[in-house]
Amino acid sequence: MRYILTILLISISINLHPQTFDRKIPSDTKVITEHSTNILGKKVNYSAQIGTQPIWDSKGEVIATLHYTYYKRTDIDDNSNRPLVFSFNGGPGSASIWMHMGYTGPYSLIIDDEGYPIQPYGYKTNPYSILDVADIVFVNPINIGFSRILKDMTKDEASEKFFGVNQDIKYLAEWISTFVSRSERWKSPKYLVGESYGGVRVMGLAHELQQNQWLYLNGVVLVSPADYELQDYNYARGGGNIVQPVVDFPYFTATAWYHKKLGDELQKKTLSDVIEISEDFAYYDLLPSIAKGGYLNKNLKEDIAKKIESLTGIGYNVILDNNLIITTGLFWKELLREEGLTIGRLDSRYKGIDSKDGGIYPEYPQELSSWDHAFTPAMNSYIREKLNFKTDIKYNTWARDELSVRPWNSDNVNIRRRFREAIAENPFLNVLIQSGYYDGATTFSAAKYTIQQVDPSGKLSDRFTFKGYESGHMMYLRREDLQKSNQDLRDFILKTVTENTPAKY
Repeated sequence: MRYILTILLISISINLHPQTFDRKIPSDTKVITEHSTNILGKKVNYSAQIGTQPIWDSKGEVIATLHYTYYKRTDIDDNSNRPLVFSFNGGPGSASIWMHMGYTGPYSLIIDDEGYPIQPYGYKTNPYSILDVADIVFVNPINIGFSRILKDMTKDEASEKFFGVNQDIKYLAEWISTFVSRSERWKSPKYLVGESYGGVRVMGLAHELQQNQWLYLNGVVLVSPADYELQDYNYARGGGNIVQPVVDFPYFTATAWYHKKLGDELQKKTLSDVIEISEDFAYYDLLPSIAKGGYLNKNLKEDIAKKIESLTGIGYNVILDNNLIITTGLFWKELLREEGLTIGRLDSRYKGIDSKDGGIYPEYPQELSSWDHAFTPAMNSYIREKLNFKTDIKYNTWARDELSVRPWNSDNVNIRRRFREAIAENPFLNVLIQSGYYDGATTFSAAKYTIQQVDPSGKLSDRFTFKGYESGHMMYLRREDLQKSNQDLRDFILKTVTENTPAKY
């Protein structure tokens, strides 16, 4: 009798709590939950919609689905002029987890005030989120998060459709347009935020959305942006790009200042002052010296090497041995070599320990390893516990192994030119650039250079705003910069939402 009763109780439990997990992600689904939080000391009610939205081919067949999370404020009467922000991370092949759980979302990662992960892993409310002034959609492109290709394709077919600069921009523009229609947000001022490779993505999307989806933006935000037209890091190994080591040079100075590797006179100056000195030297002295190559006067070469040493903390002989060229990899390995340490690529405040002191490149990305093991468990817990989204599909923080998006096609890339065209054609479109001074992957000085080349005439300069922060690639991980960067973004949005203003020059 006891055995039969146990079976009945198990059966009742299963019926009351049906299993909803599935190894296949639905192409078109959503779960909506209601929430409340405090932002800048004020209560904000909002809904969280998490789900998937299809991608169709030209015949109307569903071939893939993208996973997204949509936060919408619910305690306002009229949202006709309420901004809508689409947020992307980079990689390519990186999920939206970083800015979702680190920057603008209503919840953020539990970390210390300088941004270093701590255990136990988890998340907490984000009192600086921009949700008070804008609704946010965090989007995961193909093969990251829960986004997947649903139609059987070869790797070549998938690459031709999804895995490239232009391919990525084209299908995402159509997806955004569909989302705007479904959510009835065509009236809303619209913004794109892209971090790292996401900077390339949103610059391209600004043009594609205008040209082929007739969707115009009020703002594009470039967070630690990459630039695929400035990517030859191998000059010292035979590459021909003499600009890269010049535009990265102020980053070397900023990082050496942080690690106290400059001389007393420079070390006593403020960070902004040493950056200004470094920028002037890089463009007015270093660039023409590198351009002369082997024909540079020997005495001048030695003088330039001494100046480089004073501004980077890298030894004079190392600089001469490398013909005045410091690559980022060499810098990360060399700056703290005498202490037996390396520094991080994405955040050069981080220190690492290699198996040997020799070499010209660190053995592992210490900062990324630290972030991965903290963000991923927090995001998986948050999706299931707070957003009530249940699935057995693996949340891909990175698109790797059989779901890799590599090789990434970068043929026929004209991002800068197209971005300038989008800005010129749309008087409402403004740009905010946010960079960490200690980011060695997409340096703040390279971000400035990118914008200089987007707008070579300088006629659009009043449409660009640059903000720098004393942290790395994910500058928002440092609490002081989390508050500052969100406020800078909030101010940018509020400044660029127009009302009764004609679109004219």
